[in-house]
Amino acid sequence: MQEKKISFRERLIVKDIQDYFLFLRAYVKYRGYGWFSRFEGGKDFLVDLLYKKRGRYARPFLHFGTIGLVFLLITVGPVILNDAEKQQAGNIGPILSTATAYAPDFYTLQAEEVRQYRGGEIIDHIVSDGETLSSIAQRYGLQVSTILWENNLTEKSKIKAGDELRILPVDGIRHKVARGETIYSIGRKYGLEDSQLQVIVDYPFNEFLNDEDFDVVAGQYLMVPNGVMPRAIASGTTNATRYGVLTPDAGSVSASGSFIWPASGRITQGYSFYHKAFDIANKAGGQILATDAGVVTVAGWLDNTGYGNRVMIDHGNGFVTLYAHMSVIQVKAGQRVKRGDVLGQMGNTGRSTGTHLHFEIRQGGALLNPSNYLR
Repeated sequence: MQEKKISFRERLIVKDIQDYFLFLRAYVKYRGYGWFSRFEGGKDFLVDLLYKKRGRYARPFLHFGTIGLVFLLITVGPVILNDAEKQQAGNIGPILSTATAYAPDFYTLQAEEVRQYRGGEIIDHIVSDGETLSSIAQRYGLQVSTILWENNLTEKSKIKAGDELRILPVDGIRHKVARGETIYSIGRKYGLEDSQLQVIVDYPFNEFLNDEDFDVVAGQYLMVPNGVMPRAIASGTTNATRYGVLTPDAGSVSASGSFIWPASGRITQGYSFYHKAFDIANKAGGQILATDAGVVTVAGWLDNTGYGNRVMIDHGNGFVTLYAHMSVIQVKAGQRVKRGDVLGQMGNTGRSTGTHLHFEIRQGGALLNPSNYLR
């Protein structure tokens, strides 16, 4: 097969192309090496200068760098944020509006965020048009009585737009310590039993002179979670304890060490650092059952505290359970009960805003989380 001959002109074109790429390679290599050499030389000079002056120019460089960064944020930042906001509004705007409009627990979630981030501080709330004490209490996850007590109001008090209300972080009383007072006298003043005084100590924003003796100073403020105003406690003396048909004595009993649920209903308030119990609500009321076998140590409203009508059972194995706010009590102190025996009926006595059971599990004076024991 006869080979195709390459013309002289074609050979010249090929040679020119080869020469061009060889030149380009040499040029890039030469120029690149030059640029790199000058960069390295400048860097070495700068490093030597800073080293010799031992940081003399470090501060000016830092200042100029900061100024440059601020300049970039001022000039470029708004453009980036504007684009981000447009994108966010286009992607999730409808979802957020729907969730906030129809979610039933919106105020509950907001209240939890307030409790978590406001660090125990008191909020000054300005009343808006249409707001009521009930709606404000719901917004902050508090009981109406807490707002009334803190602002020296009564149930008959009226509020209007523009009024300023002090909102506490949690339910209870904010107390200004007087000379000679202790956490024990303060707790008793506001309806807490000795075994409940721990809630004052455990509240993370209460301060004491001594973390062992819990000494307080006249003039300081203490938060008393779940405390009740003395006048509210006194008004409870007119609510006589009601006894129903007594449950028969169970004779010799022995606790099993496990606990059944004491009532049917839904948990309206769980265990927290300021509410060491379960609140189980049921509008229809219902029976309150002994969660385990033991001996009844308290049955009634003996000291007019916020618990109202209550029953306490010593299970003989270190555990004590408490059942509060009963409408009717069906056992008596000293009586032995077995697991599942009827103790009384769910009610709304004491410091209570609706029919429910306040249930506690105690061990050695400490209030335990019921969710770890109920089965």
